[in-house]
Amino acid sequence: MKQLFLIPLFLLCIVGNAQKDSIKVKDIETDSIYTIALKDLVKGFDEDIVEESIATWFRKNRLGLDISEVAFVNWNTGGTNSVSGLFSGEFERNFKKSYTVWNNRLVARIGLNNQADRGLRKTDDSFEFYSTFGYRKDTISNWYSSANLSFKTQLAPGYSYNGDERKLISNIMAPAYLFVGVGTIYSHDLHRFTAYISPLTLKSTFVLDQELANLGSFGVDPAIYDEDGNLIKEGKKTREEVGILLSSTFEREVFRNVMFRNIMSFYTDYINNFGNVDIDWELNFDFKVNDFIRAVFGSHIKYDDDVKITEKIDDEEVQVSGAKVQWKQLLGVGVVYDF
Repeated sequence: MKQLFLIPLFLLCIVGNAQKDSIKVKDIETDSIYTIALKDLVKGFDEDIVEESIATWFRKNRLGLDISEVAFVNWNTGGTNSVSGLFSGEFERNFKKSYTVWNNRLVARIGLNNQADRGLRKTDDSFEFYSTFGYRKDTISNWYSSANLSFKTQLAPGYSYNGDERKLISNIMAPAYLFVGVGTIYSHDLHRFTAYISPLTLKSTFVLDQELANLGSFGVDPAIYDEDGNLIKEGKKTREEVGILLSSTFEREVFRNVMFRNIMSFYTDYINNFGNVDIDWELNFDFKVNDFIRAVFGSHIKYDDDVKITEKIDDEEVQVSGAKVQWKQLLGVGVVYDF
């Protein structure tokens, strides 16, 4: 009797072991019953998990050249021959694995214009680098604990012109801006939309041209002179601030071959004029004609309370007014090369 009791128990164990790797499923339309292996049932989930756990790099390399030219020969309404060119480069290296992301972006632009009666002048100049590191607690969350670094300067001297006279108003590393902060990023798609909040951001302003530093350009402490105009102390070349930074990027194809990009940044210092917000807002439409030809329309607005406007009165007196909104508009057609 004891042996007879063990036989059905042994068979039950075999059946249980045989079925633990599969499951029976009933089709409600045909009433048919199928046996599906559990490994096939969760295959889709496993693929997602494996994809999240694999380290991936996204790379972008783009060079661009926009050229415009106007020439006149015996043109009875008049005109000036001119040639303009805008050279640009954009490079990205973005890393993603499970809970970690690391995005890096470098943008450089230099624009030149040559007119017959004015010579060669700069029309655009920018060198910008952005790096963001983020870590999230799981693969479901859209919130990342983040550290952020950005650096902005220019590549060549800049001048203001009054007839044939020119005055230096900017230079390489004058100004340059370095932002370093910690905070959090929200994003459901890092390639399309991000919102960054940093309650603790260090902003450093560099004016490494001593002539501009002595003038107190871009918010640094100016030079000190005696009553006779003799230099007592040179102007400071750096300025440090601690404040809060809010920034956002949004990119989307609004129409076929029309890409829209919106980049916004807001910063205010905790100690100096808290609530007086520095604004950097860039909006661009990129129209793709084919793999090599594109058209660009863009708008760039800046407001920085440390950048004062100077005006010359009667060729002698220099009046310093308050900060004003800076605006740059861009419209161009040119060649791009992705590699």
